[in-house]
Amino acid sequence: MIGVITDESGIPATPEARLAVAEKLIKRAGDYGIPPQDIVIDCLALTVGADHTAGRTTLDTMQLVQKELGVNLSLGASNVSFGLPDRKIINVAYLALGVARGLTAAITDPTVPEIQTTLLATDLLMGRDEYSMHWIQAFRKRDKAAKAAAAAA
Repeated sequence: MIGVITDESGIPATPEARLAVAEKLIKRAGDYGIPPQDIVIDCLALTVGADHTAGRTTLDTMQLVQKELGVNLSLGASNVSFGLPDRKIINVAYLALGVARGLTAAITDPTVPEIQTTLLATDLLMGRDEYSMHWIQAFRKRDKAAKAAAAAA
């Protein structure tokens, strides 16, 4: 189940109010027999182009939800940069910050090389890549492709 942090009042403005909505969603899911490990909470990334605090509010919400409820977290990572130039850079940075706060399911474009390498680097730095094996394998793949492209040119 994916629970989106919004209720009849709309999207709460503070991390604490968003946490309260997440708690209600988890309780309601439990009433239907859905256990917390089967719940993904979407903490709602809003554009910083309209509200410069929107990114931080969502990140703080993710940290609170992860700490207090321990459920999986989802995020439409590119929403944060909507309407701004150079979105890819903003999205990559936001994705890394989200992972550091417990993000487990990003809604993003995995074909963007910078997103792929950022996720690999974040997993490495968070201690999730034992002996750096995923990082090294991805490096070797990138290096091989670069050498093949150079040889073909």
